[in-house]
Amino acid sequence: MTDGSAATASLKGKVSPEEWQARVDLAALYRLVALHGWDDLIYTHISARIPGPEHHFLINPYGWLFDEITASSLVKIDLDGNVLQETADFINPAGFTIHSAIHAAREDARFVMHLHSDQGVAVAAQKDGLLPLSQHALIVRPRLAYHDYEGIALNLDERERLVADLGDKTLMLLRNHGTLSVGATAADCWVGMFFLERACLQQMMALAAGRENVLIAPQTAQDEVRMQTSGGVGGGLAWPGCLRRLDRELPGYDA
Repeated sequence: MTDGSAATASLKGKVSPEEWQARVDLAALYRLVALHGWDDLIYTHISARIPGPEHHFLINPYGWLFDEITASSLVKIDLDGNVLQETADFINPAGFTIHSAIHAAREDARFVMHLHSDQGVAVAAQKDGLLPLSQHALIVRPRLAYHDYEGIALNLDERERLVADLGDKTLMLLRNHGTLSVGATAADCWVGMFFLERACLQQMMALAAGRENVLIAPQTAQDEVRMQTSGGVGGGLAWPGCLRRLDRELPGYDA
């Protein structure tokens, strides 16, 4: 395994323009997760499908911290987990189990993000899951699925059950485990996760007052927000600003 702090030879101009853009977008997602403090050392994953018919996708080199990830350091693999490039790095099999299942089943899941944030795990461990306590939660809930915990995701048999539980949703709480977001673009994947993570944090803060003291949003308001956000929440508008922030605070992802 290479040292994540060491320079990696750039792949720009050595891969297709489509693959390079996927690499840049995916590296940006890793850096944004690190910037928000949602990383878990090296133990969660974000992946991107490379455009084209081959079902090749990119994932992090196992052992690198998220704030070290660059476009060129990402590892290209196929749906069987075979590494398709020359690299001294390898991938986390648990990451492969979750991500390969979703990429194979969902054409719209070009980007898949899985996290173990404190607030995400805390809400995933609550019997009632995400409650309609905040505007963020009301935006998230129509898009949210649940998957029961089966242990560390090393069993390939779990893939079928995970995909079935996800259905056509774009967000998921993995019970006792964490959060998951999928998107047709990096922007959609990121903004979906942002709203889910914020909703979980807001729930944990509200429940500090006790379940009997929280205010559930009226059903009419829940229905209204569902209708108002049926077309999305403007991920494409937020994404350029997120990249500008990376360029200021954690540059180098696009190398």
